[in-house]
Amino acid sequence: MNILVIGETCNDKFVYCSSDRLSPEAPVPILVPTNIIETQGMSGNVVRNLLSLNFKLKIDHWSQKNKVDKIRYVDKKSNHIFIRVDSGDKDIESFNLSEDLINNLKNYDIVIVSDYNKGFLSSDDIYTIGVNSKLSILDTKRNINDKIVNSYSFIKLNEKEYQQNKNIKDLSNVLITLGSIGVKFRDKIYPVQEPKETIDVSGAGDTFTASFILKFYETNNIEKSINFANNMSSIVVSKKGVSVPN
Repeated sequence: MNILVIGETCNDKFVYCSSDRLSPEAPVPILVPTNIIETQGMSGNVVRNLLSLNFKLKIDHWSQKNKVDKIRYVDKKSNHIFIRVDSGDKDIESFNLSEDLINNLKNYDIVIVSDYNKGFLSSDDIYTIGVNSKLSILDTKRNINDKIVNSYSFIKLNEKEYQQNKNIKDLSNVLITLGSIGVKFRDKIYPVQEPKETIDVSGAGDTFTASFILKFYETNNIEKSINFANNMSSIVVSKKGVSVPN
């Protein structure tokens, strides 16, 4: 199976700290780093999730060249994030979607676009990718129109993103993730089995996108694919940091 993932990527860095006193200069906690965990985030996390579900997959990844960092300082005991520091995401160069790359899209069994609307892809790029792909899914942070929606097999939006895209007329291929409630698809709610404890929701949307489209390719069954993706997402939110199911 050949899969293509397209979109901005980053280095997710979690600096876990101990904190047992306040600064004498200001009412802020003093953080003492104890360990650091670094993983690939954004579209890179989609790749990680795909490989965790099937390590034999052949995956190509089109993303920007410059480095983007997301650094979170986290209390080790409570998993409370004190602050997140981002760098590099203002310097992302636009993608050159050449004719050769467009023609190559048909060679992939699945195309996943993980669009953070940071300037890497344009709306025209996103439409062109969708209309030239066989089985595709778009997870995007931008405002989209029906032309883009209809060019993809599936669109994945969270509740906030859906509220920003109320202009969409045809929702027949739109998956709306609703957190602990589940997923809405064609006016039906598919409930999620809540984890024993929700520790960190970072990256759960990537898990849903990757596991849904992979299961749909295997089964061509919407209900099985949504339920599988819900289960995989429940697993990752019960772990610390940006995690994968396995």
